[in-house]
This record gives sequence, structure tokens and C-alpha cells, in this order.
Amino acid sequence: MPLLSEEQKLEKRIISRFQKAIYDFLLIEDNDRVLVGLSGGKDSLCMLELLAARQKISRPRFSVEALHIRMSNIKYESDVEYLRDFSESRGVRFHTVTTGFDSSTDNRKSPCFLCSWNRRKQLFLKAQELGCNKIALGHHMDDIIHTAMMNLFFQGGFSTMPVRLKMRKMPLTIIRPLCLEAESDLRQYALNKGYRKQVKLCPYEADSHRSDMKALFERIEEMNEEARYSVWNALNKENKLIE
Repeated sequence: MPLLSEEQKLEKRIISRFQKAIYDFLLIEDNDRVLVGLSGGKDSLCMLELLAARQKISRPRFSVEALHIRMSNIKYESDVEYLRDFSESRGVRFHTVTTGFDSSTDNRKSPCFLCSWNRRKQLFLKAQELGCNKIALGHHMDDIIHTAMMNLFFQGGFSTMPVRLKMRKMPLTIIRPLCLEAESDLRQYALNKGYRKQVKLCPYEADSHRSDMKALFERIEEMNEEARYSVWNALNKENKLIE
């Protein structure tokens, strides 16, 4: 049997963790209709590719659609035609909507919060319009751990973005199929696959504490390379990953 290349090993590892997340957290079931939030970043592109391949397998039987949301008032550019071709070449219907917000009406909230809130609103509306019962977001393990750190240090609570979150006021469930993936693996996978980068990044991207938490956690991992699994196990033990 020929030895696997490093590229093949990485792809096998990513697919294995993706499958484990689906089964361990019951993210996808028969007859699900999943709407993917396709930002155009490496994480959402990888998630769409994995879900598109998985929907071709008989069990569980589910369908996937993709939504890209453009913000009219933020200088953030993406190649919509590339995203359309990426989706449709993998058998996934592609949709796009344009929305925006006026930060002057609520200067207590950061542009990041307002942008995120409006994007979520459009995802919820489109999912219900299309008859989807689940929304897939591309957050990976690092995102989940960094969120836990921010909530602990800045809000005094031990919580994070759940892997599976059933909405109380609407028939929708948010799932995060990349929850077991390391960002470093996804970054290399995107390079291997030749994913096209966004045309222009969000101007507020470096303004949040998330980049600070990322740098801090990198220092922690230098002290203990198993730190991510310690945090993850703590979140799991306290039932913070499913809500």
C-alpha cells in the first residue's frame, strides 16, 4: 500500500473530524435542509465542500443550499461569481442578498456586533423562505475556544458558541460542522485546494478582542500543546457545546 502524502493525510484528518462532529453532536439527520452561511473565507468554503460531498452519501439523506450576504455600508468585497461557481460546481444552489445597518442609530454597539446581527437576521429569513431547518456556520475549534476565553475574561461567565443551538422562537437549529477542526489545518487545506481569497477584508476585522485572544491562546499552547483539548473537554463536561 503506497504511503499517503502530507496533503492526503491532512485531507483525511479533516474529513474524519468533520464526520465525527456530525455523529457525536447529531448535527445532521435524515431530511434536513441545510443553509450554509458562505462568507467566502477559507472556513466557509471548506465547510461547503465537505457538506456538498457528504450529501451525496445515502445516510443521512439531506440537502444543502448556500447564502452569501453582502453589506452595503462596509468596504468588504468578495467575488460573488467565484462563490456561485464554487457552490454550483459542487451541486449546491447559491443565493445572495444585500443588507446594511446604520451605526449612528445605536452607537452603544460596535460595527462588528451590528454587522453580525444583521447577517444572522438575513440567514434566518432566507432559511425560512427556502424551507431549511438548519443553518451551518463555519466556526472551527479555535473560534469556539477563543469565544470561551472572551466570555470568561470580559463577561465573567464560562460559555461559548454552541456546536448545536436550537432556536427557541423559530424552527431553526444552528450547527457548526467544523467544530473539531484546528484553524491551522483549515488554512493549509485551503492552500492545498487553491481556494481564492476575498478581494478585500473587513476594515473592522482587527478591532475586536478576538485577535487578542488568538495571540494569547497561541502563547498558552506553547506552554501546553494539549491546552485546546483541556478547554474543549471542560466545555463539553459543563454541557456548553449543545444548547
